Amino acid sequence: MKHQLHPLEINPKTGEPFLRLAAPHQNIILTPPRQGDQSVLIQHMNDPAIYEWIEGPPTPYLPEHADFWIQFVKGESDATLEYLRKSAKDFPNGPLQFVDANPVRYLREVKENGADVLIGDVNFRRSPFEEVLDEGERKRLQEDNARKQAGDPTIQYAVGDWLAASHHGRGIMTAAIGLLMTAWGIPRMGVHHVVAHTFAGNIGSNRVFEKNGFVNRGLFDNGKTVRGEKKVMTLLEWTKNETHY
Repeated sequence: MKHQLHPLEINPKTGEPFLRLAAPHQNIILTPPRQGDQSVLIQHMNDPAIYEWIEGPPTPYLPEHADFWIQFVKGESDATLEYLRKSAKDFPNGPLQFVDANPVRYLREVKENGADVLIGDVNFRRSPFEEVLDEGERKRLQEDNARKQAGDPTIQYAVGDWLAASHHGRGIMTAAIGLLMTAWGIPRMGVHHVVAHTFAGNIGSNRVFEKNGFVNRGLFDNGKTVRGEKKVMTLLEWTKNETHY
């Protein structure tokens, strides 16, 4: 009988759940966010090789921004894990319950001495429908999508990610997204439809998604401005019935 945390492994020393990437990246794990991640997060979010390609972080990225973010994402992860632990009591003989998020999202590189270092983030969330140009229609779709119960195959999800510049070009994010899709998104969230919205020119990120079965639908302009700069975006789309997953 599979436990409600399946397929997460549990660190025997800390009790923390994790997913491990397959070889040759077996020294990379996905874990929940941790209190204490702030200092490394500040370093990454102040690196233009990262922040110029993602929408969220303010610049400069200050300790109060990191404190707010870690509290927010850790709260999301903790809530999902608590629901699954409660489900283990409520459904001791199954079935596995659908959830609305991936509670392990922070990529960490495990060193030879057992310590690990935060190197990235990958996360599923309900889609913001960036590709819908009409603002009113976008809001309607967001609200309709948000009302759906976890596991509903008609939910549109979006995936976002970043990876430390020191680890670019090694296939790590390609492997991480593939693992999350097959091990968690599809079986534990009921994911059937995922989009990614990248800034125009982010060829590396587009390639990562395309290697995982996403189809590049081309550029779109919804009027977005990020940190004072107008951004044209690329839509990449994955649907369960069109891929090998």
